[in-house]
Amino acid sequence: MLLEQLKDQFSICKIRDFSEIQFHQIPMFIGYTDEEISIVCKSESMPHNWIERDDGWSCIRICGKLDFSEIGIIARIADILANLKIGIFVVSTFNTDYFLIKKEHLEYAAKALVEQGYRFSDESHDL
Repeated sequence: MLLEQLKDQFSICKIRDFSEIQFHQIPMFIGYTDEEISIVCKSESMPHNWIERDDGWSCIRICGKLDFSEIGIIARIADILANLKIGIFVVSTFNTDYFLIKKEHLEYAAKALVEQGYRFSDESHDL
């Protein structure tokens, strides 16, 4: 399976409301429930109305479109990283999955994934 590292640094936070969100930025992930509004976005674009915030995340994306019949993709990657005591924050879209990893663990995580048969695209990507 081909993976790619995104160049940007990301933040994860809980915000008060939608008033400061820059919806045009890519990527942005929003979780909106009866308990909270959470977002993941480039650190440089984080709204100022956050309640709780965690910075310093890097992102690995699975390349290509995944089929819903493919089982265990997140579980396999999560298991590899969990065995190394590397925490992850996963976001899924219709097409693929994104793994956020603290930047200080990224190199170690990437090496472990390669050792388990995953490949990385030649270039990191800006979004």
